[in-house]
Amino acid sequence: MLKVQEIREIIKLIDQSSITEFNYETNGTSVSLKKGTHGATTVVNEPSQVTETTAVQIQRQSEPVQEQAIEKQAEIIEEKQEVKAENSDYDFEIVSPMVGTFYESPSPEDDPYVTVGSKVDSNSIVCIVEAMKLFNEIEAEVSGEIVEVLVENGELVEYGQPLFRVKKK
Repeated sequence: MLKVQEIREIIKLIDQSSITEFNYETNGTSVSLKKGTHGATTVVNEPSQVTETTAVQIQRQSEPVQEQAIEKQAEIIEEKQEVKAENSDYDFEIVSPMVGTFYESPSPEDDPYVTVGSKVDSNSIVCIVEAMKLFNEIEAEVSGEIVEVLVENGELVEYGQPLFRVKKK
């Protein structure tokens, strides 16, 4: 598998040389670079290893004009998210303090700690995030009402990922 940094280095080398076309294939991964008058174009074919984000990063590296367009689109998306957050019916998001597995109750046969409509205090336990066989109780941190549960029981969560939305009292 080629790493993004390795692909970037190949792009730089092709950009600095007089080579107009470059193909590389290894272990089911193929990289094809073609350089024209408008800069390098990169195509990466790797069945399950390269994500859209990686492709966008490669395009940003190889085409400065397109980079400006992508940044502009990102700014527009961020503005829309801010407007959506301002117009929403919640004041606070309870986020995961770690990477782990989300559990809505202390055991499979117990009821969830909270559901939509539940009232919570700042020290109310809202869920458990299990990391490395340690079960960490997550507190609400604010007083209010749960207006949205954003993850499913047993789902993997990332650090900083929103778990619940709360309307403060």
